[in-house]
Amino acid sequence: MVDYTKYVLKSKEELEGLLAGKDNFFVVACNKCFKEFNTTEEPECGELEAIAQAQGKHITGTAKLDFLCNKVQTEKKLAGIVPEGTENVLVISCGLGVQTVADIESVPVFTATNSLNYIGHHGMALTKKTCGACAQCYLNVTGGICPIVDCTKSLVNGQCGGAKDGKCEIDPMKDCAWEKIYQRLEKQGRTKEFLDQPIQLRDYSVNDVDTIKAYVEEARAKRYEGFYGGVHPTENKEYTEHLALQKFPEPDTVIIPLAMHIGAPANPVVQAGDTVKVGQLIGEQAGFISAPVHSSVSGTVVAVEPHTHPNKGPGVMSVVIKNDGKNTLHESVVPNKPLEELTPDEIIDIVKEKGIVGMGGATFPTYVKLKPGKPIDAVLINGSECEPYLTADHRVMLEYADDIVFGLRAMMKAVSAPEGVILIEDNKPDAIALMEEKVAPYDNIRICAAKTQYPEGAEKMLIKKVMGRAVPSGKLPADVGCVVSNTSTAKAISDAIQKGMPLVERVVSVTGEFIAKPGNYMVKLGTNVQEIIDHCGGITGDDVVLKMGGPMMGAPIKDTNVPIIKGSNGIIAIAADHTEEKECIKCGRCVDVCPMELQPLDIYKYAQLGDTDTLLKLNVMDCFSCKCCEYICSSKIPLVSKINAAKGMSAPLLKKKSGG
Repeated sequence: MVDYTKYVLKSKEELEGLLAGKDNFFVVACNKCFKEFNTTEEPECGELEAIAQAQGKHITGTAKLDFLCNKVQTEKKLAGIVPEGTENVLVISCGLGVQTVADIESVPVFTATNSLNYIGHHGMALTKKTCGACAQCYLNVTGGICPIVDCTKSLVNGQCGGAKDGKCEIDPMKDCAWEKIYQRLEKQGRTKEFLDQPIQLRDYSVNDVDTIKAYVEEARAKRYEGFYGGVHPTENKEYTEHLALQKFPEPDTVIIPLAMHIGAPANPVVQAGDTVKVGQLIGEQAGFISAPVHSSVSGTVVAVEPHTHPNKGPGVMSVVIKNDGKNTLHESVVPNKPLEELTPDEIIDIVKEKGIVGMGGATFPTYVKLKPGKPIDAVLINGSECEPYLTADHRVMLEYADDIVFGLRAMMKAVSAPEGVILIEDNKPDAIALMEEKVAPYDNIRICAAKTQYPEGAEKMLIKKVMGRAVPSGKLPADVGCVVSNTSTAKAISDAIQKGMPLVERVVSVTGEFIAKPGNYMVKLGTNVQEIIDHCGGITGDDVVLKMGGPMMGAPIKDTNVPIIKGSNGIIAIAADHTEEKECIKCGRCVDVCPMELQPLDIYKYAQLGDTDTLLKLNVMDCFSCKCCEYICSSKIPLVSKINAAKGMSAPLLKKKSGG
């Protein structure tokens, strides 16, 4: 494998000169990127320590980190480990890493390397670009601030005299780099040292700076603030975003699984030969984390028997009902009292009894979220629908806006939340405009229009974007004062309160390049997936992958003879990907895009080694399988399946450590 390492240790003579007159060094070394990934240590750190010790210098400690240029990760790893008494920090890395450490530490920071061998590749850190790859590093002289990048004119001998109020005369939005350099050197007591330096001239022939600059800018072009990480896959919403909802034709038979939620499957309360009506209870809740199941049609129960589940596979107990086509409502389907008259406990009971679960795909029983046991500041509605292709929630917002607002108000009352927020990505301007109009009468509800970014709809990302709060590892949204729900869930709560209707149908997007007639449909739970595909003209291709849900987190459909369930927001037909997996090249892109701030390549490697202790230290259990790492992986490694295996491997140890 070609080693695209971006630094080499300075010569012994240069290092001896650098160490002269200084002592008490802490050494930070970056494990090189763009090379074969292994767990062996880089040699440079040991070489530098040997030279320092030969000069009688004291090393207060060392740290060897991956991707030093990743400030979010580096700041965490260096926190509290630099010992007291450290007077100087020596960094072994490329210019990006040196500046990252210099920005974090308060003592003088020096580079022990020369960044001489840039060859058209560059660290993929998606933080602010701080290295111009000039191969003539000035960081030791300028306190770890690069004059080539930070100075608009790339001056190397001091400021031009044109700065005003600390801002550059060319770019008034940019701080003067040389004022920042002087301020840092003054803080470190190094101004005299700087003034005694000989003038350095820049040799533009050393490297093709423009090529590297263009490469880096392209790699970072789609970076967006709001939450750490994330990716920007092609949206592909154009197939169905403009298509109004249609009611899917009545199915002849429905197969309704008793496990359409996280937790214990419901227990059947009907048997073959029973007559049932729309909204009638057919499966009762079997535990605290569970949900009841209701009939989506009126007709006759044909069987209560195991059938194939779209997510869980074969053998899931289900109720098979022959539809009589009459849609006769059950006597229990009657409107409740007005929202103003309902107590919080009554709202929670309705949500529980009507079988409402999270309809964004997770299917967690919603009533449990509405009993957080701690103060809640805000209820957040996820209208981002950040998965490519899917437009079900978009159409729900356009066609059931009043119901969404009603459902949100009900949840706010249930948890005594003073604020409600609906987040909608800016690729849905029509939904933003309509929802802003609908919430205008309510002072305590607002719309948050956010720049499109995957996986913005994940609970912890949504909270960070809307509330600026980070949910700690192992904690829940309620721990930071938030409850998060989906737009379709809010609509279902409205139906439950205003109509008395349980969750018996949902909107499904049927879309993708290989669906003949894409559309958005209101579909009764238990409807056969193959019937839906046939209604949409079938599949128009051979090398096609079918998924239930979006392309990122959706599950492949291996058997189309399965039913629509409460979490089925889409059926997509997309091109199969036959890219072959290759060895990890340690480019670091997966670390930069992981929204949970994990290190997927390390998790992958230590899972291969079976090192569960290290996996837990890497917070492997925080992964929620968003597939950002897999999407961006240069080597096309199926990281999510490997991380899920690592979670399974680590779960028994975590349970043991937590006393379970």
